Amino acid sequence: MQRVCILDYGSGNVKSVFNLFAAVGADVAISNSAASIEGATHVVLPGVGAFGAAMRRIHERLPLDVLERVVRQGGKPFLGICVGMQVLADRGYEFGETAGLGWISGSVRQLDSGEFPLPHIGWNNIDVRQPSPLLDGLEHAPDFYYVHSFAFDATDPATVLATTGYGQEFAGVIARDNIHGVQFHPEKSQRAGMRLVKNFLALS
Repeated sequence: MQRVCILDYGSGNVKSVFNLFAAVGADVAISNSAASIEGATHVVLPGVGAFGAAMRRIHERLPLDVLERVVRQGGKPFLGICVGMQVLADRGYEFGETAGLGWISGSVRQLDSGEFPLPHIGWNNIDVRQPSPLLDGLEHAPDFYYVHSFAFDATDPATVLATTGYGQEFAGVIARDNIHGVQFHPEKSQRAGMRLVKNFLALS
């Protein structure tokens, strides 16, 4: 059985993410301890809220040295969700400039939504740009649930696995090696969300 460690720095959707992974049969723990991170097969960073506030809490509550060793150096599969994806960037520009984790090069900027209102809330599809096991079976533009006003502007287009359109085209799914991020909420995306997390759990 896959063992999932869901990191908790005070974001609002941790329990929903826990329920989703439990529903697909994973052994799930919500924990920031080094032992839980090291003992897990997969690590998940959920997120709700603003970039700057998220980064402050991440620095306060998460053992970044352990994550650096286990995820970036050790290659353990990692999934960032919504703001948990955005903080993978080098920097974000929500309520000023804030340094991110810098795990996938890019910046997070407000969506140029044109005639559409912000935040972007509701169902939208993805357009797969790069083949990936994470998106297996999801190639036919299924709907996912979004709640955000800012988006990841990747430095390297090769790190963008799928895009979404809302006034502008933006990164819906990103990845670099074992590190993955999704702008949408799989825990609110019904069958498509379940398929995505099953795909994630199949990564090793």
